[in-house]
Amino acid sequence: MLWETVRLALRSVRRNVLRSFLTLLGIVIGVAAVIAMLTIGSGTTEKVKSDIAQLGSNLLVVRAARPDRSGSTSFTPRRLDEKDVAGLVGGLTSARAVSAAAQSTVRVVFGAQNTAADVTGADLDYFVARDWGLAEGRLFTESEARGGTNVCVIGQTVRTLFFGAGDPDGQSIRVGKMSCRVIGVLESKGTSGFGQDQDNTVVMPLTTYQRRIVGRRNIDTIYVSAMDGVATSDVQEEMETILRETRRIAPGADDNFDVRDMTQIADAMASATATMTGMLGAVAGVSLLVGGIGIMNIMLVSVTERTREIGIRLAIGAHERHILVQFLVEATVLSLLGGLIGIAIGLALAGAASLALAIPFAPSPAVILLAVGFSALIGMVFGFFPALRGARLDPIVALRHE
Repeated sequence: MLWETVRLALRSVRRNVLRSFLTLLGIVIGVAAVIAMLTIGSGTTEKVKSDIAQLGSNLLVVRAARPDRSGSTSFTPRRLDEKDVAGLVGGLTSARAVSAAAQSTVRVVFGAQNTAADVTGADLDYFVARDWGLAEGRLFTESEARGGTNVCVIGQTVRTLFFGAGDPDGQSIRVGKMSCRVIGVLESKGTSGFGQDQDNTVVMPLTTYQRRIVGRRNIDTIYVSAMDGVATSDVQEEMETILRETRRIAPGADDNFDVRDMTQIADAMASATATMTGMLGAVAGVSLLVGGIGIMNIMLVSVTERTREIGIRLAIGAHERHILVQFLVEATVLSLLGGLIGIAIGLALAGAASLALAIPFAPSPAVILLAVGFSALIGMVFGFFPALRGARLDPIVALRHE
């Protein structure tokens, strides 16, 4: 019985192809927009999380606190120093690595090529904290780090610019006014969530950087990587306690340092992206309601056109529920067809956007199933009144209809 009703519904759709297509166009546009928006939003969220994760696993970053824009402070400004690093190294119980680092943008030259690269001075724990492995060569040794040897490892962007596919091992590049021997190439990390090319970098021992690049014993950042399975919030609380003691900050006084949990930043950015995606999806969903109104309109026309047919069916013994089910199924089939076409178009648009924006293609089966279900629901809801109107026709009046 149900299959026969569906078959009749499909026959009705085929009988008025152009009108059926124009009717379901609203559903197609609505579903396609919702699927595309939510899929692109999901991919953007994954990209944000991936970019933040590339900064390091379970990473916390310590920097000296800065005055606000007005220049006023509620704390005594103080740069990070070796005592802060030593306090964290000796006091933290759940840290996988603690690394001091300093960074600036410096002109790097090799032959006729030159570029402005991020030059970082760091110790060996820097690579552990940042989860940054080697693609070629080696890292500098402890003795090279303590002695301030002029050695460095370079990122993939610098390597490609200067050496192409060649081997940079043992080559000398000029970093600022210093000649530096390349001993390794870092794995590619790509662009960070803040739009920075992480591979446009040169990393050298911190002592070398301090002596030869900036000429002072500055530490800009302390990177701390929490052990696996340890909540970064717990490590952050422990870090803040240690730093307050090391920097002799009085009880009740404001911190003159800033600890950032990259996991929390990633979650906040992902949450903001998800909220924006939801809002865009809701706006796109309005067109589904417009499509539903279109279905109601065409079903009312269909009932009027087929009044005599309805009268004949009622006269030969069909019940009101049979007429009701027939028109409900027609509306639902029409809406489902629009939903399926909309899903295909939406996924195609999301795929194209993923390629253009360089974000993951992350379709959600739950969203697709929800779109199918919502399409069917739209057909049932907006098709109910026309179906009810057709079912309640008086057979005698219907048979007299011209």
